[in-house]
Amino acid sequence: MKRLTRSNEKLVAGVIGGISNYINPELDPVLLRLAFAMITFFNPAFVLIYFGMVLIVPIEKPELRNNEARY
Repeated sequence: MKRLTRSNEKLVAGVIGGISNYINPELDPVLLRLAFAMITFFNPAFVLIYFGMVLIVPIEKPELRNNEARY
């Protein structure tokens, strides 16, 4: 099951990168970041939504590499 998480590859807080990974892992997060910037320019309320998501959406857990053992 897919979960929405904040991305470790982030510019500000990783919310847009996490949304990009949730929608389509092959989608470049830069496209969504540009779209979000354009939307925010016309409706500044999205800044509050973004920071609300920073508080609510959990951070992505780093994955173990193949050669690391789980204990």
